[in-house]
Amino acid sequence: MDTQKNILTLIKRKLVVSCQALPEEPLHSPYIMGRMAYAAYLGGASGIRANSVADIREIKKHVDLPIIGIIKQVYDGSDVFITPIAEQVEDLYREGVGMIAMDATDRIRPDGSTITELFPKLRAMYKDQLFMADCSTYEEAVKAVELGFDTVGTTLSGYTQATRNKSLPDFDLIEQLVKHVSVPVIAEGGISTPEELKRVFDLGVYSAVVGSAITRPMDITKKFIKVLS
Repeated sequence: MDTQKNILTLIKRKLVVSCQALPEEPLHSPYIMGRMAYAAYLGGASGIRANSVADIREIKKHVDLPIIGIIKQVYDGSDVFITPIAEQVEDLYREGVGMIAMDATDRIRPDGSTITELFPKLRAMYKDQLFMADCSTYEEAVKAVELGFDTVGTTLSGYTQATRNKSLPDFDLIEQLVKHVSVPVIAEGGISTPEELKRVFDLGVYSAVVGSAITRPMDITKKFIKVLS
């Protein structure tokens, strides 16, 4: 795999495919996610977003693409579940993912900290690591840039209390970030069609992540079934 410095170049103006399946989903398996990533690679994906060290290790066996790594874990008393604690950042760093994505909302994390308190420590510890801030609002993205995140994503728009009724993809947020933040903007969240993907690139995003519309056949099937109801 290319060095950290080249990873942003490899995904610039390109598609990253999210290959994830949670324990309650029928495709939950490192083996299946490895093959899913390979299928995405054959289709032309330039990067993979993946959840868990086990899945990432399997994916690496099949594709030589930049990986945006996360660890999803739900904790009682906190709504933050995308790489919520420092130990998970360490696990991903040791695994050698190209970029680590974290929830960068202003919500309280499982250890009682906020991203403003936690991230400066992580930035100091992992100076050579690229970090992506998963945000839900413009203000959160601006704060993430101030904290030292290398990229900002619109991943959590529509998934927080403050943004629950947002229509996705959040084109307004994407446009605002492209115009006003100084780091690469990665569009993620609710991109369901090729036309929507083209539109976010037309708005000037650096890269874009598509997940469910490509890699979650159960959800795709449900969308088709709805029209028969």
